[in-house]
Amino acid sequence: MKYFISLLILLSTVISFAQNEFHVFPVDGNITQGSKTGDGSLNKPWDLQTALSQSSERVNGGDIIWIHEGIYTGRYRSVLQSTIPNTYITVSAYKNDKVILNGNKGSKGGYVIEVNGGNVIYKNFEITYLGDFSRVKGEADFVPSVGINHRKGEDCKFQNLIIHNIPGSGIGSWKAAGGTVVEDCIIYNNGYKGSRGHGVGIYIQNQSEKIRLIRNNIIFNNYYKGIEVWSATSGSKYEFVKNITLIDNIIFNNGVPSGKHVDNIIIASKDADGINVAKKIKLHNNILYHNVDFTDRKNYGYGSSLTLGYSSKSPVEDISVLNNVIIGKNNALNISQAKSIVFKNNMTYAGYVHFNPSVLSALQLRKLDMDNNLYFTRPLNGFRVNKQRDYKINQWQKEFNIEQNSQLSQLKDFEIEPILKVQQLKTNSNHFNIALLSKSGSDVTIDFGNYNIEEGMTYNIYDAENRSMVIKFGKVSRDLKIEFPMGLKQIEMPLHNTVAIKSADNFGVYRIEFTKKAKRKTFFGRLFGWLF
Repeated sequence: MKYFISLLILLSTVISFAQNEFHVFPVDGNITQGSKTGDGSLNKPWDLQTALSQSSERVNGGDIIWIHEGIYTGRYRSVLQSTIPNTYITVSAYKNDKVILNGNKGSKGGYVIEVNGGNVIYKNFEITYLGDFSRVKGEADFVPSVGINHRKGEDCKFQNLIIHNIPGSGIGSWKAAGGTVVEDCIIYNNGYKGSRGHGVGIYIQNQSEKIRLIRNNIIFNNYYKGIEVWSATSGSKYEFVKNITLIDNIIFNNGVPSGKHVDNIIIASKDADGINVAKKIKLHNNILYHNVDFTDRKNYGYGSSLTLGYSSKSPVEDISVLNNVIIGKNNALNISQAKSIVFKNNMTYAGYVHFNPSVLSALQLRKLDMDNNLYFTRPLNGFRVNKQRDYKINQWQKEFNIEQNSQLSQLKDFEIEPILKVQQLKTNSNHFNIALLSKSGSDVTIDFGNYNIEEGMTYNIYDAENRSMVIKFGKVSRDLKIEFPMGLKQIEMPLHNTVAIKSADNFGVYRIEFTKKAKRKTFFGRLFGWLF
């Protein structure tokens, strides 16, 4: 009895320090409407803008704002700010509710949601434009926008968001937003047409010494590039393209809606003064892919997957590129302007590996540390110093004393293990992002024995390019192996919209979601289950 009383005291102490929960409903909800005059309770909920306008005296670290199911049409501005160290405010869809922020309001605003405060988590909802809208610059009804405009506020997290069909970039997270994390998101079909494609998946900068983390996102089919770690301005007199880590992302076919494959990732600066240099950036364990026909031994055409450097005045510095798969067309890998790079354990499939002649000085000074890489190029002299010379790997090794343990083969000899990535989501340990490459388009089997998946769990498999459709479901068998139906990609399936272009049959990106078997509650679980 003494133990029981102590437990009750402990539980009551925990409850007394529990987070505050607030509720948001659409202003035009069928049953419950949110309003400016609400107090955030279930009985008197806020509208979304009112919730995002709360001061830290009302909503602070540890509190959660639940957004209930519905379509929220408008442009929203968040000033939420946690003032409690290392503690976040959370803005999330309520449980499994489907929440959509629709920016197609017809008014000028430049964003669907703008973020101006720090230590806030935004998670589990969708950001898009619904209905008809222009995606052509110069048309009378064209209004450029961005899904999330993260102007300022450090240490935010954007988690498990679906950001698509924005007439501009998916996320712009700017220099005054150090420490921010973007993870487990699906970002696609954002942008518009002008003289070229405009609008990237993620545009990111950082002036802080805090690391910006872009982790385990699926980014594809944007009108321009997948991720831009970049600044186009000069004269800033300080650095703000630095301390950024890109890890475990799957990025493919960006630029295709505008008619041309462009960089899945570019890391560079255009600063003519040589001050704002892209530096201290890590690119690790990513999958970068453009549609290729592996039976075509020529692989002609423009299709850059990774570019490092842009301006000779501001070559990239202290860049780490490790354990990536880089697949594209003739110019899949471009090392354009570089002062110092570590490039190791990568696999590259390209017509040639392109180097700007200005990089030769860095090679001669041993500032390009390149080794243990696997290259597949059209000819055996696949290292190209633009407009100067093409090198075979033995000539490259001898002249620059690099790539001593690397291999270069021709495109016709390309082979790769079909399972490119099985990556557990940070936001849900039972959900995984999957990237597969099967040259023949045949199905691929994955053994989930090392991922804490149990026999009897149920699962749904979604094609990332058609997120609303379950392409396979079932129950985990004793051997814990699941076959992924690459062959289904050959069937004509409805895509997200008319500008979506399907990846080739040899490449597939999926999300698999497992559900645990319900466990029988213990006595204390039944007694105190209402607390949790």
